[in-house]
Amino acid sequence: MASATTSQTASATTSTSTPSCTTAIPGKYGNVPFDACNSYYNFDPQFAPAVAVAVIFGILTIAHLVLAIVFKKTYCWVIVVGATWELVAFIMHALGSHDQQNAGYATAHQLLYLLSPLWINAFVYMTFARMVHYFLPERAVWRIRGQSLAKYFVWADVVSFIVQAVGGLMASPGASADIIKTGIDVYMGGMGLQEAFILFFLGLMVMFHRQSLALEAAGMAHRQYSWRPLLYALYGTLTAITVRIIYRICEFAGGVKPSNPIPFHEEYSYALDAFPMMVALLLLAIFHPGRSLVGPESEFPKMSREEKKAAKKERKAAKKAAKHFSQDSLGSEEANVEFPRADYGGYQESSSTRLEEAGREFGATEMRQQDRIQS
Repeated sequence: MASATTSQTASATTSTSTPSCTTAIPGKYGNVPFDACNSYYNFDPQFAPAVAVAVIFGILTIAHLVLAIVFKKTYCWVIVVGATWELVAFIMHALGSHDQQNAGYATAHQLLYLLSPLWINAFVYMTFARMVHYFLPERAVWRIRGQSLAKYFVWADVVSFIVQAVGGLMASPGASADIIKTGIDVYMGGMGLQEAFILFFLGLMVMFHRQSLALEAAGMAHRQYSWRPLLYALYGTLTAITVRIIYRICEFAGGVKPSNPIPFHEEYSYALDAFPMMVALLLLAIFHPGRSLVGPESEFPKMSREEKKAAKKERKAAKKAAKHFSQDSLGSEEANVEFPRADYGGYQESSSTRLEEAGREFGATEMRQQDRIQS
């Protein structure tokens, strides 16, 4: 799949007794032909490029960690995790290039490399939601409030993450050809789902863009900080993620076979997956949200634990009061209903009259009991 792509011919036997692959004798660093049973790579992974890319992702990880601390943006832990996964993925790839018979290195690299962009994608969703909350007076775009926007799209990203994770696990190095094929199909479905969410999200970003321009033209922009640099950085990041998704779909859709050169050349992975993610992380570091989203209003309102408890008690009290009010109203309506008059030997009386007399008698009884207690 990724740079640790497994060969789809890696099943031990076919339906006949003839083996579909053979176990090769490992060469230097454990290298074997891609169609061997003990192959975990579709190419000979190179150590130097893996180390260089790991260093770059390491620098970007440190940069985002420092910026998150400097600007006090706690939600930036999401992009720090994404950058860290990219870093660890290429550390595993560098180790695996010198130990190509180690399935653990190949599997760890594959899963981290394939899933880390989803963290960056989620960070874009969270950042844009805060822009809606901060820059638009109504704090909503297309009638979706910023806080709800973050919730909806982060959950959408979680769904995409789960689908892609399942596909990635199924297509792990060492799995049979059938399972690998199914895993690739599942993973491609997850990427298609991710891209569908991105396209819908881009529509909301364009709406925000137009609303912000209209506010500026009318002289109604109420923030001293510009929304443009950060919005353009988010556009660039989603473009980089889309390039990466298109590359992966082309790679997997063509299958692992000689007619499809993409899985057999490591350069494609570096140029069309690793490099776009570097660009995305660099853009989000240069135009960090902390430079545009400034002040307490740039974050969603948060309640302390005591405030949450007080709000919970208020909700319970309101619910209880509403219940009692409903019961009292029902009882009052029943008491005010005038039933048909009954005729007992020529004497007629309404039920409401009987209720009034019963109430007076009950009140007199209560007064007599209180007098006895006082005496």
